[in-house]
Amino acid sequence: MTPPFRFEDAPDLPGADRVAKYGFGGIRRLVHRLWDMDIEGVENIPLTGPAIIAPNHLSFCDSVFVPAAMPRRVWAIGKGEYMDDWKTKHLFPAMGMIPVDRSGGDAAQVALDTAAKVLDGGHLFMIYPEGTRSRSTNLHKGRTGAARLAARTGAPIIPVGHIGTLAIQPPDQFTMKTRLPCTVRFGEPIHVSDHGDPDDPRTARTVTDKLMFRIGELSGQDYVDTYAGKSDSPTAAPERPKISVPNRAPSPGPRPSTPKRASAPSIDLRGAATARPSITIDPAS
Repeated sequence: MTPPFRFEDAPDLPGADRVAKYGFGGIRRLVHRLWDMDIEGVENIPLTGPAIIAPNHLSFCDSVFVPAAMPRRVWAIGKGEYMDDWKTKHLFPAMGMIPVDRSGGDAAQVALDTAAKVLDGGHLFMIYPEGTRSRSTNLHKGRTGAARLAARTGAPIIPVGHIGTLAIQPPDQFTMKTRLPCTVRFGEPIHVSDHGDPDDPRTARTVTDKLMFRIGELSGQDYVDTYAGKSDSPTAAPERPKISVPNRAPSPGPRPSTPKRASAPSIDLRGAATARPSITIDPAS
């Protein structure tokens, strides 16, 4: 069942209200019709006032399923490279995406200033605290942007952990597999003032570490204390332990060889499986 949704007009903020209204409505109906979606903790999202939505990031479609699970319109940070692609340079900003230059420093601060304006207006803003998609499938060390925004605006941070989006759209795949399960879990809000002086820069790191711990509880991911990067790869399965066999007494002589029996021809039945329908969509970084 699709949760109730309230669209908030905001003509003074990034995005086109008309495009965003019909865009969010269409995405929500499509998601709840084509996927088995389970939403937990939606009561933790305030129905009025500002809040920072902070999910884990595994797949491009995270930016589809998390907003589709929410009861209100949301603005979000998006990589600046989207502005270089004709397919996304107009649509994503119209939906409320705020492009960010990921080289950091003053360039990134411009996006955070715009995000603060969204929160000061009493709206929801979504940011991935890992900064980019996790290619290792682990939960990585968080960057302090969300905590600094919370300290600046007084908005609570809502940790989010989702499960299933990686199977729906694996890395570098242009299609989203339908009829698969997806769970989005919203955790209890985190308030910066509960963890130290909001004006103390060290508080931002304390809050960020707390945030990543809560996200890990919600998503079930293993945490690694390194920043996510493009060179990461999925964690390899642990090697099986080697079993040593004690030396035996030498055999009295070679055994006569036994002719090998011809193996029965194998039949691959996997091609008989019914293919799932797919939806074409552009991947993220």
